[in-house]
Amino acid sequence: MKFIKSSLYLAIVVLLSGCGAYFNQPVAPTPARIGETTSTTDFLKNIPQPSEPVVVGVYNFKDQTGQYKNVENGSTFSTAVPQGATTMLIKALEDSKWFTPIERENLSNLLNERNIIRSTRQEYTGDNSGQPNLPPLLYAGILLEGGIISYDSNIITGGYGARYFGAGGSTQYRQDRITIYLRAVSTSNGKILKTVYVSKTILSQALDASLFKYVKFQRLLEVETGITKNEPVQLAIQNAIENAVESLIIEGIEDNLWSTASGQETNEAIVAMYNSRKEEEENTLLYNRKQAQSILRHSFGVYGNGPVLNGDYSKKSLGAGGGLKYSYYLSPKLDIGLKGEYLNFTGGESFEKAYLSTNLLLGYTLLPLDNLTPYIYAGVGGVFDLDQPDPELSEDTTGFNVQYGLALKYNFNPQLSLSIGAENNHTATDGMDNIINGVRDDFYYNFHLGLEWRFGKNLK
Repeated sequence: MKFIKSSLYLAIVVLLSGCGAYFNQPVAPTPARIGETTSTTDFLKNIPQPSEPVVVGVYNFKDQTGQYKNVENGSTFSTAVPQGATTMLIKALEDSKWFTPIERENLSNLLNERNIIRSTRQEYTGDNSGQPNLPPLLYAGILLEGGIISYDSNIITGGYGARYFGAGGSTQYRQDRITIYLRAVSTSNGKILKTVYVSKTILSQALDASLFKYVKFQRLLEVETGITKNEPVQLAIQNAIENAVESLIIEGIEDNLWSTASGQETNEAIVAMYNSRKEEEENTLLYNRKQAQSILRHSFGVYGNGPVLNGDYSKKSLGAGGGLKYSYYLSPKLDIGLKGEYLNFTGGESFEKAYLSTNLLLGYTLLPLDNLTPYIYAGVGGVFDLDQPDPELSEDTTGFNVQYGLALKYNFNPQLSLSIGAENNHTATDGMDNIINGVRDDFYYNFHLGLEWRFGKNLK
């Protein structure tokens, strides 16, 4: 019974820790509320004020995807994205205080209303000569064009879970992706002044935990709980549009299209901060794969080792050691290196022996620009006995070896990375453990954990 309770508690804790929305499940109708903001809204509202707001017109910022909602069975005529993107863009322009948006989406309604005003005045006064004229409409110096140009469904799906003796939990996720383009066009000559491009992922998650257990004869306990959470498409589009307006403002400052009221110093500070973030985002691929900004020519590594000698002793144990490695990168993926290691082998009841190993290696980095990358290597060298050899052995304890291995590297930055891996070493001697037996030469496995420092010329 204690096991059942523990399993149930563990499943529920895993579920709750993975989703904060679980604590706020709706149990009653809620009143209308002011709309939610996004992570970019506060920045737009607090950006330094412009020297003079720019009058802009937005005729139609529309859905150009032609995409309909995905359903498991049948078809639907509901669009995948909201059709009010023009309104969202105008709200973002207002929040920024950098633009004065004017009504152009429903211009015909505005003109009809002005005509009604004129005709009403003439009908009830009979003479318009004494009436003030309607003020002229503002005209835009810049038109904002573009739209939502892509909605990609299920760009990545996955999940994980575990179940043991009827108790367990699981989670599943799915990501969609929207892409928008926004451009500023001069109304005086039709020149496109600036184009910006922003993408945003939309996350959907499902989590569940359950327990299915016979607590005793003819007594079955069954418990289930779960939650599904979908990021609202409207908020995702709002976030992308606000991000596009932010980019348009700052890149316009950089190109001297407009300026802050505070002057050049503030302009340079905003542009520098934005370019730093832009460089980082441009070095991030789809699926949030971070890309290195540089790949350096040389590397020097320090490792801690755990060798396991596979010789004639039936009992094998993990030894200890360490090593140094220098690598010269011929290209971002291919390197040639020289490695030296101290290896202290143990085995049997009391066997212990120290060796020195040196190897010339050829390595290949599968994903050189990613933060996390597999690394494979192979090479040749020798193992040298550091202890006094046994004079009764008929075979030399020092010999030639062939080494090959696989490692996983995590790059903290272009200069420093962490490496963990395993390798196999085949030797040309059967005397490493001071025993000559059989026809197979001794070999050993080696596990390592270390740090690698890179320096020199940039190869990217």
